[in-house]
Amino acid sequence: MTIFKVAVAQAASHPDDAQASAAKAVDLIGQAQRAGAGLLVFPEAFLGGYPKGASFGAPVGMRKPEGRQAYLDYFNHAIDLHGPEVEAIAEATRNTGMFAVIGCIERELGTLYCTVLFFNGAQGLVGKHRKLMPTAGERLIWGFGDGSTMPVFDTPLGKIGAVICWENYMPMLRMYMYSQGIGIYCAPTADDRDTWVPSMQHIALEGRCFVLTACQYIKRSAYPATHECALGDDPETVLMRGGSAIIDPLGKVLAGPNFEGEALLYAEIDTEQIVRGKFDFDVAGHYARPDVFQLAVDTRAKSAVIIQQDNMEQGK
Repeated sequence: MTIFKVAVAQAASHPDDAQASAAKAVDLIGQAQRAGAGLLVFPEAFLGGYPKGASFGAPVGMRKPEGRQAYLDYFNHAIDLHGPEVEAIAEATRNTGMFAVIGCIERELGTLYCTVLFFNGAQGLVGKHRKLMPTAGERLIWGFGDGSTMPVFDTPLGKIGAVICWENYMPMLRMYMYSQGIGIYCAPTADDRDTWVPSMQHIALEGRCFVLTACQYIKRSAYPATHECALGDDPETVLMRGGSAIIDPLGKVLAGPNFEGEALLYAEIDTEQIVRGKFDFDVAGHYARPDVFQLAVDTRAKSAVIIQQDNMEQGK
């Protein structure tokens, strides 16, 4: 199969109710499948919520008690990978045969990670990518991913991977993704600026890949009244205005950008366009110049604790 339909979900999550967000994701997966799509990409932090406008009570050199409480609340709204939210989405992809890419806030020990989960039809959850570099204030609330979660999946739809929000401005990460042969480059984001789609067009041209970018369209009313928001508390204030889009390997915008409200955006793509595009530019191939430039990538998992035992201890 070289020609098929793909979709991006420009949808508001339930920031304080991950199970409700998962139920909404299940419904959207069903809608996309009935419309003929084989792949659906959701925004960054769709499960667990993106805390737009919050400061978590952390002026330089201080952590206020209300900030610690805000972190506790946010932690409690995050998900575990063995939890009911993941199982609900896995069941939806099993029932529909869809490939789904969805952003979440993942908790492990006392740390939160901004993560993308990959679901492949009947196989369910097949992998994840943790955001390598949280941006600005995100570093206060999210941990850093390592090189062990930067996968590209070889599927009947093509090679699928994901890079989250401002990770897309990391040239070396992009180069690693291109070197894996990524053909469907998913970009869940919280960036709704006018400059975002031109950046996605650049990546499509640079990688000669399809780019599917999804951002929430969400109002202040979706958040609990206790949510601290620098943008104010008017329920009608739009905190993220979308801008989701689908772009082909020569930079042509096939769908979007949409700034009007929640929507499912669709496009029919022909994966043979990827090779057609690489005729004159293959950034990790004939255009790479490895005699001048080389990139070293460490894909080993990094653990804070490494347990080493001698032979006698192992035999006990």
